[in-house]
Amino acid sequence: QLQLVESGGGLVQPGGSLRLSCAASGFTLDYYAIGWFRQAPGKEREGVSCISSDDGSTYYVDFAKGRFTISRDGATNTVYLQMNSLKPEDTAVYYCAADPLLSPATMCQFGIGPGVSRDYWGQGTQVTVSS
Repeated sequence: QLQLVESGGGLVQPGGSLRLSCAASGFTLDYYAIGWFRQAPGKEREGVSCISSDDGSTYYVDFAKGRFTISRDGATNTVYLQMNSLKPEDTAVYYCAADPLLSPATMCQFGIGPGVSRDYWGQGTQVTVSS
């Protein structure tokens, strides 16, 4: 069964750190570009960071640059998002997604391709940054 499962969210104080995990089952992440997205209450979903399937190239949206790091571990079929210097405005549900064709930049801007199954989205993990 094809599945993406996010974990690692929680409540953290401003300035703190979290590492999110996106674990895949039923398929091999190595062959897919993987993206992290987030959606805050009342706002549209937005891209955070994406990583390619082949050369490991990465893309970060402006608010993530210098604070967040995306990485992948083929041995565990998992992609991570290390988030440092967290701010209250980072509060959101964070999702991971997989796409077999898109570049990281395109994926972060538009999400997964229209022909890709919705099963390639995870269910999300809540991140709350508050004192």
